[in-house]
Amino acid sequence: MKILPLHMLSDIDASEQDREPTDAELDAIDAEMPLIRAEVEELDVQISLMDRPVTELDARRLRRARRKVLATRRELTNQTRTVTEVGA
Repeated sequence: MKILPLHMLSDIDASEQDREPTDAELDAIDAEMPLIRAEVEELDVQISLMDRPVTELDARRLRRARRKVLATRRELTNQTRTVTEVGA
């Protein structure tokens, strides 16, 4: 199997690599920040459980973190859908 790069090095201009994010890109990141925080929190719980047996309290913490990720993802999706429908 041959792995191909996503972008050929000759296709990428040096100015594209060194540019700052646009306002639209920063706004998109800001809109997704609650999801990013929830995913980091879930990852923290998973990491804390790697080297020890899982207790009932740990299982609850993990379920709570997963539910938070799902709820945040659902909320973000619904906000995106609302904006898309209004703009269409």
